[in-house]
Amino acid sequence: ELLEVASKGGGENAILRHTQRNKKLFVRERLKLLLDDESFLELSPLAGLSMPYGDVPAAGCLTGIGKICGVWCVFMANDATVKGGTIYPIGVKKQLRAQEIAMQNRLLSVYLVDSGGAFLPLQSELFPDKSHGGRLFYNEAIMSAMRIPQVAVVCGSCVAGGAYVPTMAEETVIIDKIGTLFLAGPPLVKAATGEYVSPEDLGGAELHSKVSGCSDHFASSEKEAYECIRNVISTLNYDPVPEETVEHDHPLYSSDELLGLAPQDYRCTLPVKLILSRLTDGSRFQEFKANYGTTLITGFGHVEGHLVGIVASNGELSHDASLKGSHFVQLCSQRSIPILFFQNTAPHTAEPTSVAQVCHFQLKAQASMMAAVACAAVPKITIVIGGCYGSESYVMCGRSFSPNFLFLWPNARVALVDSRHFSTVPRAGDSDCTGDESELKHLKEKLEEESSAFYSSARLWDDGVILPQNTRKV
Repeated sequence: ELLEVASKGGGENAILRHTQRNKKLFVRERLKLLLDDESFLELSPLAGLSMPYGDVPAAGCLTGIGKICGVWCVFMANDATVKGGTIYPIGVKKQLRAQEIAMQNRLLSVYLVDSGGAFLPLQSELFPDKSHGGRLFYNEAIMSAMRIPQVAVVCGSCVAGGAYVPTMAEETVIIDKIGTLFLAGPPLVKAATGEYVSPEDLGGAELHSKVSGCSDHFASSEKEAYECIRNVISTLNYDPVPEETVEHDHPLYSSDELLGLAPQDYRCTLPVKLILSRLTDGSRFQEFKANYGTTLITGFGHVEGHLVGIVASNGELSHDASLKGSHFVQLCSQRSIPILFFQNTAPHTAEPTSVAQVCHFQLKAQASMMAAVACAAVPKITIVIGGCYGSESYVMCGRSFSPNFLFLWPNARVALVDSRHFSTVPRAGDSDCTGDESELKHLKEKLEEESSAFYSSARLWDDGVILPQNTRKV
């Protein structure tokens, strides 16, 4: 339901205004004209949903990965049905994440610019710092130096900061009558000088194709523009990644059964092999150290023909399990095998007889695994299939450990602690028991709300909430 809401951008009225009055294509229609097929992975589609910026859904921009002319590309496309494509802080964060993916994986970048520039009332949150808006242009320059091609289509208004995105790209197409490019539009010219100038005269397609040279290609329609970009990409001499068609088996059990296996009650855990058997080719899994540290499952399998190392939570991450995980991650790194992490922090067991002894050994072992995960120079993909709490989030390659991609199942919980571990009974001898209990109840409710998968995804702490049955495909 939330994905359906996000896919409608600014809503049906805004889409009608965009398509009928302004004679422009909706951003998703633009992508259909560009892509080779419909295999498109949208990144963080729920970013910005219910954020404290009024009624802004989906951050006003759409990012994703798909193919043009057989070449994998990262797309950054403004959605002008949301506040005229104006950039909000979460939109900046979303585009920076897309550029990070492009740089890390050396993917060609395609910008579809239809933007009103920065949302000025929030300028302190999106302008001055190194992780704010200006970083987009810095990254464009760095990607050019890395010889990662970038192309752009001016398919609407490109004002202020939005104007630098296409002018820094390698090749840019501008669309007649709807594409405009200027630092400040006609209203500001009127306010500053009293002069009236039309958008076309100030920064239209004719001007930028014939006079300024900011655009490299003139297109008389949107359809022509996307055909032109496809032709440009075919001349970039940027070879598609060779993809061998590897014959692979399907799992022996249906992926739809993952819906029944997604853990919803975090007071208990489930044998994670039940989940792995619905994800790996032929349900085959070569386990590593099967009888040691059994609260962590490690081993090798194939996913759609690709060999991967698998590290999966199977209970509380004990001392032995952490040492085993550290050993296995180092093996994968040495053999250049990508690693899939399946994260589900187990509930804590009853207090041990010697808390100090367990803490000392467990801390040291978990620190060892953290170091191994951080330093492993292989692609890492993390799927949070249940709870993601505290230090186990780091050990199992959570967001702060920079996995190449991180996805959540809808039932996932992400938090420093599990609020259900809090006692609701006030301590004996406390004078203000009622106040303590009330505060604790309020804190538990706050943590419960903030640990939801959708709260996490709205803030771009991950690359999207995915349906369990789509895990193999994603």
